[in-house]
Amino acid sequence: MSTFMANKANIERKWYILDAAGKPLGKTAVRAADLLRGKTKPTYTPHADCGDNVIIINAGKAVLTGKKGTQKIYRTHSGWVGGLKETPYRILMQEKPEVAMRVAVRGMMPRNTVSKDSLKRLHIYAGPEFEQKAQKPIALDAE
Repeated sequence: MSTFMANKANIERKWYILDAAGKPLGKTAVRAADLLRGKTKPTYTPHADCGDNVIIINAGKAVLTGKKGTQKIYRTHSGWVGGLKETPYRILMQEKPEVAMRVAVRGMMPRNTVSKDSLKRLHIYAGPEFEQKAQKPIALDAE
């Protein structure tokens, strides 16, 4: 008996929806990263992009535990001298909760081209409305 190796020809992708309302940001991000990589499937292959499509709704209602709202800082740099911008996560979650969730999911993925392609299948919305209703996503619990 030979070992199964996933490739583009035999991958079957599903659509999943995660509701982040009232749940910790990190727990939702872990669940999304596992689904994007395909680690929940028995046919998981580390070097192949065999994950599913993930929709995260209510990202604006995700919670930060402990003192992360004030102590954790989102940093971006333009590449120019003096181009560092720092934003506390409390403000980032109020203004751009989609960015905070995407950064959390991206941090839990490996640094390679497979995860770059996987992140294209991640759709994040601050509220309960989403555009992919025609795909009939399966609702999952984030925890």
